[in-house]
Amino acid sequence: MIYLRINEILKEKNKTKYWFIKNMEGGYQSLSNLMNNETKSIHFSTLEKICKILECEPSDILKIK
Repeated sequence: MIYLRINEILKEKNKTKYWFIKNMEGGYQSLSNLMNNETKSIHFSTLEKICKILECEPSDILKIK
C-alpha cells in the first residue's frame, strides 16, 4: 500500500495541520483526507504543490507500507 507521509513531515518541520491547509489553499475535507491517507488518488499538480510547501521531494512524501 502506498501512503502519504504528510503528517510525519509536518511534525519533523514543526508545522501544524492548519498551516498546511492554509498554504495549500484547498478544501479542508479533501486535504484532511490526503493527510489521513483516506484518498484513492492524487494529481501530480497536488503532489508538486505539497512538495513546494513542505520543501521536499515526492520520494519523501510517498512511501510503500
